[in-house]
Amino acid sequence: IPRLSVTKPFQNYNDEPQSNICIILVISLLLKLRKMKLEIKVVKNTGDGMVFNQRVNWCAIFLSWCANESGTMNNTIPRFSLCTDGVKWYKDHSKWKNKSYIPQTGDIIFFDWNGDGHVQHVGIVEKVENDKVYTIEGNSKDEVRNKNYSLTNKSIYGYGSVN
Repeated sequence: IPRLSVTKPFQNYNDEPQSNICIILVISLLLKLRKMKLEIKVVKNTGDGMVFNQRVNWCAIFLSWCANESGTMNNTIPRFSLCTDGVKWYKDHSKWKNKSYIPQTGDIIFFDWNGDGHVQHVGIVEKVENDKVYTIEGNSKDEVRNKNYSLTNKSIYGYGSVN
């Protein structure tokens, strides 16, 4: 299994977003990585990097890494390691959409598996077809995977719009 190593810290991008190009880059990168098994284990702080001393759920970290690599970090996708921080960022930037919204390619989808109002998982919307949302998600059974859900799935908490 190929291993992914991120050796540089996350960088902030302050350029104007080119959202269509960036979304395509993120999706292209996710498609290339979808079968790769990733292990997030950071043992040393490199300055502005994320530091963990134990195994962590890495769905949001993976999304942030993809945004960083494609240049969309902080323009349309924030740097976050907790799903709740991602929701807060989209709400604070007036880019939050509730679960009745029909997502667009590249939007960020948030899940509340327990139905308790607390977000536990995040992915990226690949497409919507036939009342289903197709996603690419990190940390889905400890892999990057393609999944799909009915648009009315009760676990969908809402969306972060990248447009």
